[in-house]
Amino acid sequence: MDELYGAGVALVTPFHSDGTIDFAGLEKLIEHQISGGMDYLVSLGTTGEVATLSEDERKAVWAFTAEKVKGRVPLVAGIGGNNTAEIIHQLEQFDASGYAAVLSVSPYYNKPTQEGIFQHYKALAASSPLPLIIYNVPGRTGSNVSPETTVRLAKEVDNIVATKEASGSFEQFGKIIRDKPEGFLLISGDDSATLPLMALGGVGVISVVANAFPAEVATLARMCLDNRFEEARQLHSKLIRITELCFVEGNPAGVKAILHQLGICGPTVRLPLAGVGTGTLDHIVREVANLVG
Repeated sequence: MDELYGAGVALVTPFHSDGTIDFAGLEKLIEHQISGGMDYLVSLGTTGEVATLSEDERKAVWAFTAEKVKGRVPLVAGIGGNNTAEIIHQLEQFDASGYAAVLSVSPYYNKPTQEGIFQHYKALAASSPLPLIIYNVPGRTGSNVSPETTVRLAKEVDNIVATKEASGSFEQFGKIIRDKPEGFLLISGDDSATLPLMALGGVGVISVVANAFPAEVATLARMCLDNRFEEARQLHSKLIRITELCFVEGNPAGVKAILHQLGICGPTVRLPLAGVGTGTLDHIVREVANLVG
């Protein structure tokens, strides 16, 4: 899966002020990513507010994204949830044209055991038309995919090719790198952890910040892949403040506010999310001005 090396971006789903999908904004965002040097795009990961989209809206976004990308970069589709049978149905119905892999978040709320997580992903992989990427984000799901379960999946299920790790545990990252089979990929799921995780042996990042600043995130990932860590540290430091602002009032409210400042799409999010407050917005305005000069 060479397509997953470097920088991927978890695309937001732009909305009009009335909450309907802004496809013109999505096209503008896609072009911003490709011109900025993103290695691949993720359509409807959790940053895309997929939990608030209907089945018809999901299909429309996936089809539109593939149509506009036209094979210029690889595409990954986010298809996950906490109902294994329903996710299998979505995978079986998914039109994989133009897509290279599926990113599937670990089941949330249910708090399954490690055996339950293993069996969930094994069942998904058996039905997936594409290679599968595990997404471990305990802060959102309420449960952790342990390194032992990740490695077990990597060794026993051929169609599972990578994990997007957002556990924040460098002990966990280290165990995965140590024990994983050759060819299984570790990808950062936190912008703030990209540099140190890649220093351990990770192959890249699926970024939120890259929605707004694709060139900088793509350059950071390439520097790390090339072992140019002194330069990477400087760029990492430059992005620290804007990364904080992306998440201080929740994702994707922060990055959508930044995208609005850049003139790419509006700041609207769907309930139960809310837009950032005026205090955070003031900080965003100043930091965007600082970064774009």
